[in-house]
Amino acid sequence: MSLSCEMRRAMEAGDYEALVRAIPYACTLGMECETFGEEVVFRLPRSDDNLGNPILPAIHGGVIGGFLEMSAMLSLMMSQETPRLPRIVDFSLDYLRAGLDRDTFCECHLTRQGNRVANVIVTAWQQSRRKPIATARAHFIMD
Repeated sequence: MSLSCEMRRAMEAGDYEALVRAIPYACTLGMECETFGEEVVFRLPRSDDNLGNPILPAIHGGVIGGFLEMSAMLSLMMSQETPRLPRIVDFSLDYLRAGLDRDTFCECHLTRQGNRVANVIVTAWQQSRRKPIATARAHFIMD
């Protein structure tokens, strides 16, 4: 089944977990998606496969970056009335704290949606939203 078919199904059902599972990289990371009314929170469950520093232990920075980028893309796909696949143009990531070996969460805010370009702000945290481990800004072209 194509990704656009999964997007349509997810929009109709209001369940985006199947959409997350349809993207191989999101599956590799182990991403999950939870909705609370209109709020969507993405979850990266703790996994030994995602560790970059086993001594701390801490999540690999590339895994955190991939998690934030994939979350921004999925969030943007979910916000569309018709299925459109976003293409990343620019991604700026700030690491604020070590991502320790525990579940990580993130939320996305669509700051601008034009006809062709969209901007999404992403914040990741572990134990408290008030102590983010990373923030990112992503620009997408909408096809």
